[in-house]
Parts: sequence; structure tokens; C-alpha cells
Amino acid sequence: MSNLPYVLILYYSRGGTTAALARELAHGVERAGQIEARLRTVPPVSPDCEPSAPAIPAEGAIYATADDLRHCSGLLLGSPTRFGNMAAPLKHFLDTTSDLWLEGSLINKPAGVFSASNSLHGGQESTLLSMMLPLLHHGMLISGIPYSEAELNQTHSGGTPYGVTHWSGQKANGLSDTEIALCHAQGQRLARLALQLDTR
Repeated sequence: MSNLPYVLILYYSRGGTTAALARELAHGVERAGQIEARLRTVPPVSPDCEPSAPAIPAEGAIYATADDLRHCSGLLLGSPTRFGNMAAPLKHFLDTTSDLWLEGSLINKPAGVFSASNSLHGGQESTLLSMMLPLLHHGMLISGIPYSEAELNQTHSGGTPYGVTHWSGQKANGLSDTEIALCHAQGQRLARLALQLDTR
């Protein structure tokens, strides 16, 4: 296993769009050099809020552990919008991180957020803000996308200063070139901050 620091890209994705954003963010992280991107997901939960999936996913990223979060140098957190909020499986995982909070494991580490929705006014920005709240309680340093990124002024689909987003509309569309560019910019920025702040 590599001794390089890593940015944890932790997400929940049901239809695959949030996972696609996560992969593009990973490309951005690795463009920074001297740091890795670690993709992790969380299992779905049943109506009684218990994980309802096998211990190892059949495909894609593996499930996150507390240690993935504990030892990261930075975090990118992603979820589809659910009534203007993060999806329950991601919230369920974050609700299990009290030990990390008590330890102060995430204090002063940079973090960013990303999201996707089917409708144009589906609550992307409120979802991003909802994901920031537990990260602030953990003492993390929230980083968004500055308007120096030209694509932020050009986008007709997803993308906000709070974090990258995707809007699929009535059809399941792939990520636009603008959304991909914003993913790369956000990932690279977060990675550079993680390298500057890393105290390992």
C-alpha cells in the first residue's frame, strides 16, 4: 500500500450519476500530484435504517470504514438530492462517526461536497449545504469552487460555488464538459489544500 496521503471521496449513488462525479473528482485530485484519491461508498439502508446490502458491493467502490475517514488528508463528500437533503445512507454513515468527533480526527482537514439531481430546482444547493453541517461539527475546513474557474460562469447544467453538481433533466444524461471541468478543478483544489495542511 502507498504511503502517499489521500483524499477520501465518499459518496452514495443510486443511479450512477453521483458515482460518475466522484470518478471525475478523483481525476482532479490525482492531477495535483503526490496525493491519491480513495473512492469509497456507503451501503443502502432499509426503512428501519439498518444497512441492507452485502458486506462487499458487487461492483464499483468498496464500502467506507471509519479508518478511511480517520486517516484521510482531505474529504470530498457526495450525495444525490433527496428532498433538498443528502440521501439517508450517507447520513446514516455520518451519524456513526461520533468516535471520530470525540477524537478530533478530522479537525483542520479540508473538505468539499458534490451532488446531483433530476430536476433543475431539485435542491442541489441545499443538499450541498446539508452535507457541510456535520463536516463543520467535525472541525473540517470547507472549500468550494472559486469564480476564477471560468466554467462556473458558463455552466447551463450543474456547478455551484458550494461544490460541483449535475442536473440530468428528464433523461439520464452523462456529465457535460463543463461539469467535468468543474470536477477536475474542485478535486485538484481540495488536493492542493490537503497537501498544504497535511501534518502527518
